[in-house]
Amino acid sequence: MSEPFDTTHPAGTDGGTSQPAALGAPAFPGPPHPPSPPSSPSSPWSPPPPVPPASSSAAASAPPPTPRSPRAAIVTTALVTALVTSAATAGLTWAVVDADAVADTPVATQDVTPAPTDERTEVRQASTADPDWSAVADAVRPSVVAIAVMGAAGSGEGSGVIIDAEGHVITNDHVVSGAQQLQVTLSDGRVYDATIVGTDPTTDLAVIAITDPPDDLEPATLGDSDSVDVGDPVMAVGNPLGLASTVTTGIVSALDRPVSTGSASSREPVVTNAIQVDAAINPGNSGGPLFDAEGQVIGVTSSIATLSQAGGQAGSIGLGFAIPADLADLVADQLLADGSAEHSFLGVYLSDGTATVDGTSRLGAVVEEVGSGSPAADADLRAGDVVVAINGEPVSGGLSLTASVREHAVGDTVTLTVVRDGKAVDVDVTFTARQEGATGDDGR
Repeated sequence: MSEPFDTTHPAGTDGGTSQPAALGAPAFPGPPHPPSPPSSPSSPWSPPPPVPPASSSAAASAPPPTPRSPRAAIVTTALVTALVTSAATAGLTWAVVDADAVADTPVATQDVTPAPTDERTEVRQASTADPDWSAVADAVRPSVVAIAVMGAAGSGEGSGVIIDAEGHVITNDHVVSGAQQLQVTLSDGRVYDATIVGTDPTTDLAVIAITDPPDDLEPATLGDSDSVDVGDPVMAVGNPLGLASTVTTGIVSALDRPVSTGSASSREPVVTNAIQVDAAINPGNSGGPLFDAEGQVIGVTSSIATLSQAGGQAGSIGLGFAIPADLADLVADQLLADGSAEHSFLGVYLSDGTATVDGTSRLGAVVEEVGSGSPAADADLRAGDVVVAINGEPVSGGLSLTASVREHAVGDTVTLTVVRDGKAVDVDVTFTARQEGATGDDGR
């Protein structure tokens, strides 16, 4: 797993020497409404600062800091038409939603029947190494929608992808959270009202429903994001800067990139092991699909890295991030069922550090505290343990482990590789559903 981005702490949250890991559940670009000014104008939607690693344990020593210049910030990428003009001119603050600025939207639930597989969009390529992007674009653009959001504080635009013939659309929570009115525009220009089915601030995912949808919708096919490899060609389709059905292409630059952004409707940061791409992602792409060469959705674009700056708006610098489709599918199924999603819970507080086994040092997540009665306690995890892998996949730090836990469903059992007293041991942990107030669920 890759090292998390070095970004400033999100405005409105508390700092600390340890961060909640494995706090909760499974997580995709930008808020629809103008925000209150952040405490740090350079990175209003960036993750917490790197947590100082453990310093007292021989098995967990601090790695030397890696200087970064210039500094990168992670921001979400919905397009905002601000009624408060300062939100469009205060550096990156256009990308922030003030969760208190817009009234909550009632959640509606519906029973749905997924469209048959043969009704979904898919393109067969002679070679994925040299994809026919024109054919892919023609096939998939009818499944991508532009979303217009109206709220008490202003209006904004984002993107979404149709997932069934009943008119359900996956998008980002930060695109629709707090919306008082939603409109969806299809690729052929037809406009429909929409309602929120459910939102999940923890993963920055949401499902909305088109009101009285037409009978000729073309749902997208959700692919297997676990089968994606670095270097695979990808296509992003969305509504950047209000330019509907815009197509950009690139490759997968990295996988399992730990990325943290602020939440539009929760104090808890969104932490995701994201798919990193170099396809251009810009304001308005939030919630739009990332396709592979066969036209299958492998991710939901949600955020970009941008150089910290005192003024101007953020745009693509070739570092975009998407929530993996497997996670989007897991959360969307729950939102369609009852309008909410439950999240896996480990019950520990973590910091970043290293562990040494047989003379070799490895990055890992240092367990600072174990919650009483938590899955971690039941598995006999202990303070001072350093988690270096989950199901054989490397863990690079606290954010990395947190995001990995959120990828799993409640009830899943995983194997954590833990360094304890200079020896590596495997520990099996079964995740339970996170409960409000559980130790380790909020980092404070």
